This record gives sequence, structure tokens and C-alpha cells, in this order.
Amino acid sequence: MAYVITQACCNDASCVEVCPVNCIHPTPDEAPFATTEMLYIDPETCIDCGACVDECPVDAIAADNELTVAQEPYLEINAAYYERYPIGPDWPELRSRRKIPAELGTLRVAIVGSGPAACYAALDLVGHSCVQVDIFDRLPTPFGLVRAGVAPDHQSTKTVGELFRSAIGHKNTQCWFNVEVGAHLTHEDLLAHHHAVIYAVGAASDRRLGVPGEDLPGSHAATEFVAWYNGHPDFADRQFDLSGERAVIIGNGNVALDVARALVMDPEDLARTDIADHAVEALRNSNIREVVVVGRRGPAQAAYTNPELLALSQLEGIDVIVDPAEVELDPVSQAVLDDPEVAPWTTLKVRQVEGFAAATPNPANKRIVLRYLASPVEIGGDGKVDSITLERNELVEVDGRLEARPTGQTETLETGLVLRSIGYRGTPVPDLPFDERRGVIPNNAGRVVDPETGDPIPGVYTAGWIKRGPSGVIGTNKQCSGETVEQLVEDFVAGRLPEPVADREKLSALVAERRPDYVDYRGWQQIDKQEKARGAAAGRSRAKFVSIDELLAASRKET
Repeated sequence: MAYVITQACCNDASCVEVCPVNCIHPTPDEAPFATTEMLYIDPETCIDCGACVDECPVDAIAADNELTVAQEPYLEINAAYYERYPIGPDWPELRSRRKIPAELGTLRVAIVGSGPAACYAALDLVGHSCVQVDIFDRLPTPFGLVRAGVAPDHQSTKTVGELFRSAIGHKNTQCWFNVEVGAHLTHEDLLAHHHAVIYAVGAASDRRLGVPGEDLPGSHAATEFVAWYNGHPDFADRQFDLSGERAVIIGNGNVALDVARALVMDPEDLARTDIADHAVEALRNSNIREVVVVGRRGPAQAAYTNPELLALSQLEGIDVIVDPAEVELDPVSQAVLDDPEVAPWTTLKVRQVEGFAAATPNPANKRIVLRYLASPVEIGGDGKVDSITLERNELVEVDGRLEARPTGQTETLETGLVLRSIGYRGTPVPDLPFDERRGVIPNNAGRVVDPETGDPIPGVYTAGWIKRGPSGVIGTNKQCSGETVEQLVEDFVAGRLPEPVADREKLSALVAERRPDYVDYRGWQQIDKQEKARGAAAGRSRAKFVSIDELLAASRKET
């Protein structure tokens, strides 16, 4: 028997650290870690000890003889990785944590944001007994995209929140939720009360298409739709036109597939998750029967991962439609696929799409249509969206890279809903430098730098998407935040951090004065208990409060 990693993998590599036989790869020290879709267990090396199962924060590891029918393809997916990257004899050395000498006293760190990058940074920091952490978030609830970005039908992925709870609930951590840095507190306020500040604020904006009609009613960012169905307070009152039979999503990453599933799944299946009540009601009344997912390049270059693509094939009552002509690879893509050095997950993705193209659809089913080699050139409509015009692309090789070039051939699809899903983008943080081109805070391995001189700004750090751009999955932030914390601790030990001029007691008084409606960890516990109780009463994992007023009222209520 061997263990198998499945689609819920979060890539945080906790399992790597406990495996006694080096059978889980890629490790954070190996080059493929930055680009691989997930982690993989070598079936030939696994000794069935189960250490990885106990360590996995999202319950993504199962014994090969206990896999469900839906999970069985992961046997091949795990094994295929080792055809490309055979295991070497040496266990990679794990980076050891730098010690903080006791004589240096207490290190005080503020973390702005409470999503995965922030929580992984907090976990690293409170691993030192001499570190105190203050976490700030503008919302009354923690966990960022784990709460407001993960698809509701991926409930197992959200269990990573239990790991993060140990960070925000640690005895050396204080939480200041519903407190916005830049509004209620300034950057200078944080530096006055801490040796260092880590900004882990994510990427809150989205990239635009830049085509005529993009701002018509009925054209939205997919990120807004995701936040809406997840009950984010900023988006709970959004309205989406679901009266037509077709929706079009531009972009074919994992978020695009999440949205496509939500639009055509049985709302009663979604109603058993933590999806927002208003979203379930809207989806129950939806007329949408077809979702067209448009990618500008071919199936070999599609941005979605194998696990997300596989999930589409397992939806009941929904056909995945692919035009066989669009699966025919151009010569350059075919040459890449024929290269024995190509990543195996690329080949698997193409094979899955070929399977969709060969299948016979059921006319009674709803449909997700995967389109390739097409880009939007105009969104049409008089007062609201009623169509989108796509232009056919061809792939050409330029300087060793494949680029999508327009051919001039166009087609127009009728639709009342267009969702752009072409990437998140960071936004400027008050009082910090910002790289407008990349949408990140300029930094060197997490140390925020002066863009003119390149010199580190003392005491200022960054982690997560606002550090590196919107890439990777939840667990990718563990390595990213670990790198940042390593730089911060090194600077503290070397005496490069300014001493705070005020203590925790003065910080508490300042927050209470500036933001009396702050929510602490105990307040979040009250919200959490009530949401879970509301969900349990309806047979759901959680029933969220979706307005700031509701959340604040729940935080003050004793349960």
C-alpha cells in the first residue's frame, strides 16, 4: 500500500518535513516546487507509515486502497511526476530556524493582513518564545481568501483555517480585526509600537481586458463574483444578471473553473456548503445553462491545473464540451509536448481535454464549453451586455516563447454576463513604495526596498501576493513567508531594527481610541461559533454573516 496526494493539496509542504524516506516531492529546496501544480508521493518509495496523513492540514492524503472513484486518477498523476523527476538518493536539507538569543529581549512584530501569507508568517514568528505578534485586518474576520476566495464546493481546502487558528489564537498573538491600516492606524503608528511590520495584504484588485464595452452592466471581474458567492461584506450587495442562458468567462485559470462550476452546479449541492445565502437564492433562480470559458492560447498552455480540470469531469448532469478542432495542437506546441523533458502535468492536461472532445454530450445536460486560441475584442450591448466578440488567435514562437497573435477571424456570442478572470493585481499601500508595473511592493526576499536606491527600508517587510505577485496556491505562501521571517529575524539579531518607542499597552489604548469597534480573537471566536451553529442547524458547514453590522453584533454576543 502507498499513500496518494489528491486535489485538495495546498502545497505547504508540511508533509515533506515528516516523511522519513524522502518520497514526497518537489520539496521547497527543489526547482520544480515553484511551478508544479501540487506535491506528489512516489508509490515505489512510500513505506506506508502514515506520517504525512497526520500532518496534512487539508486532509488531502489517502491510502491507495481507500481512494474513491473520483480520486483514482491521482494514482497516475502522482506516479507520472516521478517519470519526469526520478527520486535522488539524498534527502534535501531543510532550512534550520535561526535562533534569537534570549539576551536580545522581546521582538515585537506587526502583521498587516490575516490571510495565508500573514498566518504562515505568524506561525513562524511565534515559534520563537520571545516574539510578540499583532495581526491587523480591515475586516472583522480573518483568513483572507481562505474565507472569501476558495470555491464553496472545495470545503476540504478551507480546513487549512484550523492550522491558521493556531497562529491567530497563540498566547503571544494579539488580533485587531476591523482595523484598517491607512485609515485607523498609520504605517508610522505601527513602527512606533513594533520593531518590524510585515505587509501581507494580498492582491485586492483585478486585471482588465482593455476592450470596448468592458464597463457595461453585465460585465464584471470574476473576483467580484467569487467574493459575492463567498459572502465578502464588500460584495454581498452585488447584482449579477443570471437571466440569460449563456455566461462567458475570459481566462482559463483555476478561478475561471471555480466560477464556471458555481454557475451550472445544482444549487442544492452548493446549499450544503458555506456559500452565502443570497448567492444560493440567486443561483436557484438562474437561467444559465451554458458557460463558455475562453483561453487565449491552446490546451497545452491553459492556466488551470489538472486537479481543477479533473473536477469538471466529475460534475453530475454537466457536460464539458470541447471542439475537436481546437484540441489539434500547432506544430510548436506538439513539439513541446513530445519533448521528454516537458512537465508531465502538461501532457495530462492535454489528454483530459482530448477526452472531453471525444465524449458524446447529453442535450439535456448543462454545459461548460472550453474554448482555446481566442481573445475578446469587444463586449456589445445597448445599456447592458448582450454579446461578446472573440477573435481567433494563432500561436507563434518569439524568442523561445509562444505568443498568441490575432488572425482577424472573429465570431460573436450572445450573452448577458461576461466575467473577466485574467488575474489578481496588488494595489498601493499607504506610505510604502509600489511597483505599478508588477503590482507589488518592491522588495528583496521580503525586505521592502527603496526603489531609487535599492536599499532596505529598516523594519519594513512583505509576504504573499503583494510581495511576489498573484501566483501559487495557499501553501506556496508558507515558503514565501518563511523567507521573509528569516530576513526579519536576521535583521533583529544583527541589531538593524529600530526600537519601538511604545509598548503593547499603549497600542491597545491607541486602537481603542481610533477604532472602538475593533474585533479581537475572542470576538472572532464568537462569530465563528455562531456561524457554525447556524450552519449545523441547516445541515451545512457554516452559514456566514455577510454584513459588517451582522459580524460586529455577532462578535459581541456571548454564546
